[in-house]
Amino acid sequence: MNSSNSKKGRFYYGWVILAVCLFLVTVSYGIRFSFGVFFKSLEQDFGWTRAVTSGVFSVYMLIGSLFAILAGWVADRHGAKAVFLAMSLFAFVGLALTSRATELWHLFLSYSLLVAIGTGATYAVTTSLGTRWFKQRRGLAMAIITSGVGLGSILMAPMASFLIGGYGWRDSYTAIGIISVIVMIPCALLLRKAPVEILSSSNLGNKQAGNPGVVVAQKSEEFSLVQAIKSRNFLILIVIWFFYAFCLFLIMTHIVPHAIDMGIDPVQAASIISVSGFANIPSRITMGLVCDRFGRRQTAIGCALLMALALVWVTRSSSLWMLYVFAAAFGAAYGGLAPPTTAIVGDTFGTKNIGAIFGILEVGWVSGAAVGPAVAGYVFDTTGTYTLAFWMGVGAALIIVILALFLKDTRGKR
Repeated sequence: MNSSNSKKGRFYYGWVILAVCLFLVTVSYGIRFSFGVFFKSLEQDFGWTRAVTSGVFSVYMLIGSLFAILAGWVADRHGAKAVFLAMSLFAFVGLALTSRATELWHLFLSYSLLVAIGTGATYAVTTSLGTRWFKQRRGLAMAIITSGVGLGSILMAPMASFLIGGYGWRDSYTAIGIISVIVMIPCALLLRKAPVEILSSSNLGNKQAGNPGVVVAQKSEEFSLVQAIKSRNFLILIVIWFFYAFCLFLIMTHIVPHAIDMGIDPVQAASIISVSGFANIPSRITMGLVCDRFGRRQTAIGCALLMALALVWVTRSSSLWMLYVFAAAFGAAYGGLAPPTTAIVGDTFGTKNIGAIFGILEVGWVSGAAVGPAVAGYVFDTTGTYTLAFWMGVGAALIIVILALFLKDTRGKR
């Protein structure tokens, strides 16, 4: 794309980038969140404890974070197209091999390693792309891209439950692998680098007509990776992302087994994740607009408080309708928390090294995503209930509230 595309009346390709990134996040997070639907089948088929079964997912998340750093660095220098083409092949092969696993180490190799390489960097690379293409509407751009998290849970959880009921978990993983490669490869081919006039401009000034990402202003300072890591906002954000993911994946991995333990039908139990996804999407869009207008920090605090309240509610939930209420509130909370905590990254550090910066932040995110399910599995194995694990989630959400108070909101200063 050249500078002529920024002229008035021309279609802005950034909107295509957002749509493509939305599809990529939907597939990757659909795979990720469907693990909770497969959980019972794996536990029963192999005779594992819940801590061991959760461990497969936890290692998947940790390896995914390491790959996110590498993928972010490569995308900064060579573009995201090649990164996602490679990831699509790893995801397909990993899921196909997962369907044939007969031993625990098979799953660690196929799912925890190969599927992690195939999906682990999606969030970091897509959000860095959105950050590059959009400045004035960065919060909205982040909301659209990360809406794929909700869409993935809406689409994949019930589909996985249906497939498992009809064909078993092995054929279901094969089917999901085929779907992933069919979607990811065409999407990867549509990706482009952001045009020079966006990357060289700051977040000050007025946007050019027709181009919501382009502004006219002097060149802005860009943080190196080392400078970013040493900054206060980075340190606060990486800890926030840890506790954010701790809460999210604790629930997404164990809420379905918890509901089934309560005597709820497996298909209805899987629908809890879908309810969360439905609430997630409008909350992301709304909070994206809100954080663009009123600030990142205030938006994050409000959503974290709602997350804490939702987790208190689930400790008292004893029926399906109560779990649906929880899912709606929790989905709105974790969905709304994403736009401010991703948009502030580009606001603070610029775009030159944004992929690598998101990749390093992903370490905090994925560490939380690994620890949350493992801790919940251990709590259940030792106590026979998830109650203590849910209260730990409440504490994690309140820590996010406290940390967000110390974030420096740099919106409009870059």
